[in-house]
Amino acid sequence: MTDPILELKDVHSGYGSIKALKGISLRVYPGEVVAIIGANGAGKSTTLMTICGIVKAERGQVIYKGQVINTLLPEKLPTLGLCQVPEGRRIFPRLTVMENLRLGAFYRKDTDEILKDIQKAYEMFPILGERKNQEGGTLSGGEQQMLAIARALMTKPKVLLLDEPSLGLAPIIVQQIFNIIDRINKEDGTTILLVEQNANLALQAATRGYVVETGQITLEDDSTSLLANPKIRAAYLGE
Repeated sequence: MTDPILELKDVHSGYGSIKALKGISLRVYPGEVVAIIGANGAGKSTTLMTICGIVKAERGQVIYKGQVINTLLPEKLPTLGLCQVPEGRRIFPRLTVMENLRLGAFYRKDTDEILKDIQKAYEMFPILGERKNQEGGTLSGGEQQMLAIARALMTKPKVLLLDEPSLGLAPIIVQQIFNIIDRINKEDGTTILLVEQNANLALQAATRGYVVETGQITLEDDSTSLLANPKIRAAYLGE
């Protein structure tokens, strides 16, 4: 069997005296879309922040492509092919769309390929092409989410970490975002680890899923089985 491209082994982390993760273990294999679902405060976003080193793992190992990355600086990870789209978008509001995209390629030296990837971003997100000279802060919430994803893609990631991509967006925009997520996975072969409050949407997009409760994995299964699980439907799908 193929080795996982990303693996967490008994990872503990938190914020001072608050222990957010209490022994998280999970695996993500190349080409997968894996969803992490759970209630607010369960530790979903902290899992992604710990993978990226923004929250430091106190115990356990974060392994990417066979290498333990716990001690690496967060800014080094995009150069290795691991990139996060954080909750809340976090684009640069006073920079234009074009400037935001160029910053996504900050570590790259292949100028011609960068220009091609910017054009690809405009093809994938036509509204960004229309607004390439507009400041990021003047975009709508949905457009900012598109820009945040496009900026991350400029790093040419092997693994893309998506934190709450549907948060605060209208349903029609959410569907557009998830169509793009599917396209990124299928066309580019990008592996995706998805944290999403909308469990139904997340599991429909994913091949497998993990349920996080109070900082621990309580269930792991393929998405079809999780969607059919009565406990999951009652707890997270409003039934």
